[in-house]
Amino acid sequence: MANTTFSGPVRSENGFQSVTKDATTGAVTVEATYDVRPNFRVTVDSTTLNTGAAVTTTLTTAQSGTIFEIDGTDDIVVNMPALSTANVGTTYEFIVTTAVGAAKTVTFVLPGSGVSNFYGALTLLGGVAANPASDVAGDTLTLPNSTVVNSRVKLTCISDDGTNSTWKAETLSSPIATIA
Repeated sequence: MANTTFSGPVRSENGFQSVTKDATTGAVTVEATYDVRPNFRVTVDSTTLNTGAAVTTTLTTAQSGTIFEIDGTDDIVVNMPALSTANVGTTYEFIVTTAVGAAKTVTFVLPGSGVSNFYGALTLLGGVAANPASDVAGDTLTLPNSTVVNSRVKLTCISDDGTNSTWKAETLSSPIATIA
């Protein structure tokens, strides 16, 4: 197929599609559709982890780019998607909107116990510049009890070969998050 270069604006009355074609079967897959009025807003999920009750959920790659609000009144377990090469680039953000309760935790768990790791840059919210920590050995990131409102977590899959994965973890919390 030829490439075409335009020097002016490209217009369409029915949008655009980005597609891939399987080299073996010739099947065409639509990867993205650009509608007449694209929505570049981030999705904010105020329900999944914001119930005030115990929650265990597994995220999907379709939820990539979402900011999740966390009500830490009870224990929350957030499982990352199952191992898959399609996870690379998947990103989630989390913000604590109700503090993590006494004797409660919020945990983020990678798939495949012992085969995946967080590469964490962990920072103490409201602390001094000397408080950042780094941790690269563990598949569970934890916001401990009493984690305050406005604490944040950002997770991005940086490698996944279908057998093991590595996720970049950036946290800003008080008390400081842990990886084990």
